Amino acid sequence: MSQSIRDEAVRLTNKDFEFICQFVYQSTGIVLNDKKREMVYRRLTRIVRERKLNSFGDYCHLLRTEEEQEKDYFINAITTNLTSFFREPHHFDYLTEHELPRLMANKVKQANGKKRLRIWSSASSTGEEPYSIAMTVLESLQAELSIWDIKLLATDIDSNVLSVGKAGVYEYRKIESIDEKYKAKYFKRGAGSNENNVRVTKELNNLITFKQLNLLHDWPIKGPFDVIFCRNVIIYFDKTTQQDLFTRYYDMLAPGGLLMLGHSENLGAYQQHFDNVGRTIFRKPL
Repeated sequence: MSQSIRDEAVRLTNKDFEFICQFVYQSTGIVLNDKKREMVYRRLTRIVRERKLNSFGDYCHLLRTEEEQEKDYFINAITTNLTSFFREPHHFDYLTEHELPRLMANKVKQANGKKRLRIWSSASSTGEEPYSIAMTVLESLQAELSIWDIKLLATDIDSNVLSVGKAGVYEYRKIESIDEKYKAKYFKRGAGSNENNVRVTKELNNLITFKQLNLLHDWPIKGPFDVIFCRNVIIYFDKTTQQDLFTRYYDMLAPGGLLMLGHSENLGAYQQHFDNVGRTIFRKPL
């Protein structure tokens, strides 16, 4: 490829950037602005070169003409997947100190003689969040596990990160900062060429179902959920989409259920329908 073509390939024009922003919004509801231009540039330059295209304009043309074939790969490249184990730990502390004890005391047994617990991690990324939830649940309910029917749902729009979560294999550095008891109990260190990796235990993995889901589309899932985590994803949507999502989350929650948001997020006008019980922790009234 000549130097002039390389220069053209990495030049993101205003017209192309506007089209990409609109395509992202229509596909995912995520709002991009000029602050995200450098991120878009970095992530899509790689695709332009992988596709052996001559410019961003060519890639925009590909998105227009072969949308169904290209859209998933594009979304996987553009969405943000920053996460870690026990990120924003106050949410897990609240589960341990308040919510799980409350459910243990108040949950009525089903016909099968077990108590039902359902939790949804709705922007699960590479799995650190749902595995952190699972560890919290297992530690809190360990004395009563035999009488609980526990299921955790982990969803994300990005199929690549879901495959990482489902596999449950991480670099050891990812768990270095978590409690030693969790390391010893819920992770197995690799050997030989895999000595720098860990795998979550089957006990942990078996609690979680990973499923691809676009929050803007239909939700082919069954509630009600006792807790829904929707952290650090709402900020990417416009206000109208946020309020629509809050309505849908509300409908998916059991009476008394919790909605967890990210540290910089709030319910806006929808706050009137929830009780604030902690930092970015909201309860649907009974």
